[in-house]
Amino acid sequence: MHSRLLSAPSHASAASSSPLPFAAAHPCRASWTPRPTSPPPPLSLLRATASMHPSPPPEGHSDQPVHGVTNTVVGVLGGGQLGKMLCQAASQMGVRMAILDPLEDCPASSVCHEHVVGSFNDGATVSEFAKRCGVLTVEIEHVDAVTLEKLEKQGIDCEPKASTIMIIQDKYRQKTHFSKFGIPLPDFVEVDTLSSIEKAGEMFGYPLMVKSKRLAYDGRGNAVAHDKKELSSVVASLGGFEHGLYVERWTSFVKELSVIVARSRDGSTVCYPVVETIHKDNICHVVEAPAEVPDKIKKLATNVAEKAIKSLEGAGVFAVELFLTQDNQVLLNEVAPRPHNSGHHTIESCYTSQYEQHLRAILGLPLGDPSMKAPASIMYNILGEDEGEAGFTQAHQLIERALDISGASVHWYAKPEIRKQRKMGHITIVGPSKYSVKARLDKLLQRDAYDPKKVKPRAAIIMGSDSDLPVMKDAAVVLKKFNIPFELTIVSAHRTPERMYHYALSAKERGLEVIIAGMVASLTSVPVIGVPIMTSSLHGTDSLLSIVQMPKGIPVATVAIGNAENAGLLAVRMLASRDPELGDKATEYQHDLRDMVLEKAKRLEELDRGLATEAQAQMEQFE
Repeated sequence: MHSRLLSAPSHASAASSSPLPFAAAHPCRASWTPRPTSPPPPLSLLRATASMHPSPPPEGHSDQPVHGVTNTVVGVLGGGQLGKMLCQAASQMGVRMAILDPLEDCPASSVCHEHVVGSFNDGATVSEFAKRCGVLTVEIEHVDAVTLEKLEKQGIDCEPKASTIMIIQDKYRQKTHFSKFGIPLPDFVEVDTLSSIEKAGEMFGYPLMVKSKRLAYDGRGNAVAHDKKELSSVVASLGGFEHGLYVERWTSFVKELSVIVARSRDGSTVCYPVVETIHKDNICHVVEAPAEVPDKIKKLATNVAEKAIKSLEGAGVFAVELFLTQDNQVLLNEVAPRPHNSGHHTIESCYTSQYEQHLRAILGLPLGDPSMKAPASIMYNILGEDEGEAGFTQAHQLIERALDISGASVHWYAKPEIRKQRKMGHITIVGPSKYSVKARLDKLLQRDAYDPKKVKPRAAIIMGSDSDLPVMKDAAVVLKKFNIPFELTIVSAHRTPERMYHYALSAKERGLEVIIAGMVASLTSVPVIGVPIMTSSLHGTDSLLSIVQMPKGIPVATVAIGNAENAGLLAVRMLASRDPELGDKATEYQHDLRDMVLEKAKRLEELDRGLATEAQAQMEQFE
């Protein structure tokens, strides 16, 4: 059942064209009129009814039997794409969802149980809406947090808490809050006059990041001053000092990372794998999961994110955006108290999506498993490339290509209008490796074929000397045949021991999954395959024995003397154990070998029959 305005006032349409849905001069009042077949009762009566008969109380306080996961109605302030995906997750769980959003045709309106058309920035509207819900949450932080605080005092269950929303709404207050808890941040300072911002420039240097305290998202509300002369114009572009500004020291980051943290009502947390976010014009464009960073960076990022969320109040899913600096520091950029763009991929790539997780958290259900069920994933935001029908045409051409790509899932938000850089949908691609999902993304975007030289190698072939190359090249031929990116290098245990040491220790962090060589097994947890090299004196037996007699705890696989081809094939099988596509290729290779043997046997049998026939004919001539 959906509640609708009997007739949409003019300011509702004005809100649809503004940056935020509640930016109209006079926010519209909610219509509590459902869509029954009989004539609707007066609005005042419905409001009175809502006050006297709120939604069922939380579980444990209801006489009604629970059908499905819960009887609690979840109310969501906001009905954009995040609200839509929350409702889709709720549908699978049998959770009833009520949405408050000023747009009649907001993305969530088609999938929620009830849509109240009204502003989530209007106190009276939010208060009335809350009476219909067992728990209230948000899909956008720019809501009326003051009203939420009042509602909490009246016993309304809001998750996350109003205090958290207030902190997040003001980015300067957010930074101040986290600094009190020892969270690593870029240096920042509040500015309210030209002289104060000039002092900040002298203190932090240029370029200088200038930010609005409130209503800043997707790059809006941020500006960069490259020198002192630009300060006045940058301040003016952000609405002036009266708008509320602060500045940050410019962060020279090498990657932007994100961690989705789920917090339950009892305060326990689980973290999703660290991802890398790639932005286009300050808008999240691509998300790669998991991030290609060393394990120690993943651990550091997760610790920073978890510590930040534990400093806040309330349950739900939180997104923590981070900077990875050149000197391997992880700095917190900002936090979103809701599901986030950087977690879209979890719908297909993780055992529990961020949307299901958010519902679990706010309803007091056990948190789900956040780990990835696919080895690699990449999310591509469909951003408006043009206005009007031309933009829709381009977007749908992209969707058509996505439907022809293995592992790709399309999410279309069904927004009624398209604008340049507006998020219209997203495409998630899951696959057996980062290489494969990037290759599929290139196919989707009709880019040149993915260059294996630019991708991180999955395998390594290392030799003690270039004299080993005539033997080891056979392994390289096999890896090329199976399209496995690899690196080939010389690492001598005797002549370059330091190089061998650092090479082996960094192998896992650099993404290597298997190494063909025996001398590094004691220094890495990456599987190692030894290839005994033929020697002039002992014909390779010394090399073979040195590999197979490794001490306990240092396992090294091996092959026959000089048989690097089998080493390559064994490496393929190791990688295929968690790569279904590669497994299919390995099976096909086995079938080709079988067919080749059968073909040879057939030819030999035909030759034997031919010889027998000829011999028989000769014998008959003598009879």
